[in-house]
Amino acid sequence: MDIYLELPKEILKQRILTYIKEDLGYGDITSNFIPNKDKIIEAKVILRENGIVSGIEEASLVFELFNIEILDKFHDGHTGLKNQILFHIKGSARDVLQAERLALNFLMKMSGISTFTNRLQALINEHSNKTKVASTRKTTPGFRFFEKKAVMLGGGDTHRFRLDDCIMIKNNHIKIANGITKVINALKKSTSFSKKIEVEVQNMDEAREALKQKIDIIMFDNFSPKEGKEALDIFKNEGLLDNVIIEFSGSIDESNIQEYAKLQPDIISLGALTHSYKALNINLRIL
Repeated sequence: MDIYLELPKEILKQRILTYIKEDLGYGDITSNFIPNKDKIIEAKVILRENGIVSGIEEASLVFELFNIEILDKFHDGHTGLKNQILFHIKGSARDVLQAERLALNFLMKMSGISTFTNRLQALINEHSNKTKVASTRKTTPGFRFFEKKAVMLGGGDTHRFRLDDCIMIKNNHIKIANGITKVINALKKSTSFSKKIEVEVQNMDEAREALKQKIDIIMFDNFSPKEGKEALDIFKNEGLLDNVIIEFSGSIDESNIQEYAKLQPDIISLGALTHSYKALNINLRIL
């Protein structure tokens, strides 16, 4: 699957080396001293439940950095069925044992995110062909790139990666600045024209004030589906939603996401994609 999120191999290697150093410490005091540690063995990484597989590129680099030969491997972003072989590898027993957990961590976590994202997008698609599920910045420190990549491989949108990607005015910004119009005007004067402006609103008055300032994206935060429909109907009739990206967020989960999809927004965002997913069951078996 082609996605825009791709680091040059050498940069990705450096990122993964950091994780290897964290895990390895000053050496694996178990695998370094077992009998037959230098024996050349083969092993397979096996998917134990259905899901969207991701983390293949990252696991491949883990194996490569441990001098493990990859005889065959699966593809990122593809659907894997239970008992699918994700990797067939060959290397010294010590190297395979040292690489095992880190490679599996990438695969299990990223595949879990991709699978959850794909499931929610499928629920949305039953009611809207225009709406995309998106993640948030509620990610694991140091692992955001991989979590966001997994969202994309599952068919979702990354939303903004960092604070400098987009101007996002939230309730605390509004409170500190004493009003939506004040903060929007200040930011328009101080930042590049190339940065989109998104405003998070929590009621109709905030929404109307924000929309009158010619913003790019409006996020209806913690609106119920009923409140959201009423807001969209009113603002469409007033001509305030022309050329504005519409996003719903807050208190949205698998149980109610379809009610929001029926409103035909552009984006439904939820932090659960990267903090409440279930990791896929994947293990390594020595042949």
